[in-house]
Amino acid sequence: MNLPLFIASRYLVKQKGAFSSFIIKLAILATTLSVAVMIVSVCVIGGFKTVIRDKIYSFWGHVLVVPYNDNPANVISEKPVVYDESLVKMMKEDPRVVSVSRFAARPAIIQSKGQMEGIRLKGIAPDYRIPASLNLSGSPIRFDDTDYSRQIILSRTTANKLLLNTGDDILIYFLESGSTIPRIRKLKVSGIYHTGMEDVDQYLSICDIRLLQHINNWGPLEINGYQLSVKEEQAAEAVAERIFKNSDLTTQTITDTFPGITDWLNIQDLSVKILLIIMGIVATISMGAALLILIVERASITGVLKALGLSNAATQKIFLYIALLTGGLGVLFGNLLALGICLAQQQFGFLKMSEATYFMDKVPVKINLTYILIVDAATILVTVLCMWLPTIYVRRMQPARVLQFK
Repeated sequence: MNLPLFIASRYLVKQKGAFSSFIIKLAILATTLSVAVMIVSVCVIGGFKTVIRDKIYSFWGHVLVVPYNDNPANVISEKPVVYDESLVKMMKEDPRVVSVSRFAARPAIIQSKGQMEGIRLKGIAPDYRIPASLNLSGSPIRFDDTDYSRQIILSRTTANKLLLNTGDDILIYFLESGSTIPRIRKLKVSGIYHTGMEDVDQYLSICDIRLLQHINNWGPLEINGYQLSVKEEQAAEAVAERIFKNSDLTTQTITDTFPGITDWLNIQDLSVKILLIIMGIVATISMGAALLILIVERASITGVLKALGLSNAATQKIFLYIALLTGGLGVLFGNLLALGICLAQQQFGFLKMSEATYFMDKVPVKINLTYILIVDAATILVTVLCMWLPTIYVRRMQPARVLQFK
């Protein structure tokens, strides 16, 4: 039998009505709340990063292969590149690459019902599949085999500004350098998408790549570049470097294209780290105070145990086990509370937020069991290590002096 563990468990069970019972319950409550806050914070930030990056990847993939540009955020180049089948084959041979799509891009002006709005058109090929994360209402673009499609997909932001719905006709104006007369095309709104990201929704619309090739007087193989999707976003840098070494084009990841959003996500990571440190300190101080009070209040019992021959090390282990059991209960209840909140948020979305500020209308949650286990293990480890100092007081107790005040 593990005598220190047995005594520690009896301490916790037989504390009814004692002041130490209230202190232990308070320590468990503090640990529960601290662990719950840490887990919810990790899950929410994980959800933020996943949702925002998925929305960006939906439009531009993980890696762009384009001609060199001083401004990586601008993917529109005046001179086209020729579609290279061998380059595409080389990119697809990489097992980390999921898909490769060609695209073209050009600024334009939409006119409808007496109102005008500047946009940036992205031309896509028939093999491009619009992701479900774009929340598309209406229908995708239908590609004609003989001519370019005369359909367009607008963002909800642009559609609301121009009072447009699916099925409405619009005029697109293309301004030519050195000409005062724009080129005009009539298109029909086939669908309306929404991401909640101002950088995307405010300007970007989707059309047939052949329309932009026709307007630019380009051939059927002339494009602005390629976009790649990879299996894991961590592989984007390595994939981009490999393509850069094997082609005459430059490559950039999504962090280069949208540096502002990337910096914002990094700030959120810093906020979570600070919160984790604060909650860890709260849990440790609460546990330390509870254990110290328990040691002082149960000094007489400690004296009896030492008088009966229990060693200093075994006596010290009693209170370390109490700390471990108390911290374990706090971690268990904290997990149950945090997972309950996260699952409820995933199911019902009761926690709302400003979409204009955070790019989404409800708090996203991504439950990562690995991170949760790390939080749990770190909490218990730090708690036990920090409890070592108060238990040193047990070693210095002298049974004769303690028992005379019993």
